[in-house]
Amino acid sequence: MENPLRHGHFMEQINFSQEERDTVYRVIHARRDMRHFIGGEVDGEALARILDAAHAAPSVGYMQPWRFVRVTSNALRESFITLVEAEKDKTSDQMDERKAEFMRLKIEGIRDCAELIAVVLAPDDGTVFGRRTMPEEMALCSVSCAIENMWLAARSENLGMGWVSFFEPKDVADLLHCPEGAKPIALLCLGPVKAFYDKPMLETEGWRSREAMSVVLGDNQYPDS
Repeated sequence: MENPLRHGHFMEQINFSQEERDTVYRVIHARRDMRHFIGGEVDGEALARILDAAHAAPSVGYMQPWRFVRVTSNALRESFITLVEAEKDKTSDQMDERKAEFMRLKIEGIRDCAELIAVVLAPDDGTVFGRRTMPEEMALCSVSCAIENMWLAARSENLGMGWVSFFEPKDVADLLHCPEGAKPIALLCLGPVKAFYDKPMLETEGWRSREAMSVVLGDNQYPDS
């Protein structure tokens, strides 16, 4: 088979300026998991750009296992809210001494966000390339890359986005009429916000703090804890 790389099938070299690099890092560090929205609308062209950014994500074996469902039905939103509230109650039962603290947290903005988008892991298409030893993990990692692209694109559009995972995948799959083997992994709340949090909300609320780099980075071996 002919190797296309031998015939110069490369993207034209692009060197980014310092200002452009600074902007990328600003967007990364300004991204927040938002739960407070002010309704309104998301411009159609902006939504298209955000979804295009998601679809441009890397994927193991170029499998592109992400599927997106735009939820425009208010009745469907209400069904999702019911599922999320039920899961929050079940989660709180495992919180022990932090149960009351957890129940005070706002965990989603499904009712108030301008757009609600479900992200579904597509049924396994048999891809072996790069995922023989970790088939589901690599598919999930690929979809997560698409979600992160969406998050950064949304922030660059000055829109908030929040990832809701409080649900049983099978329940959401049934509501979305997903095919056998498909697995919903996220309900993404997207839309205008009054302001972005100064810090991640769970840090501001005292739930957890960001780990120091020395905790997560090791040289030649697993980092010391």
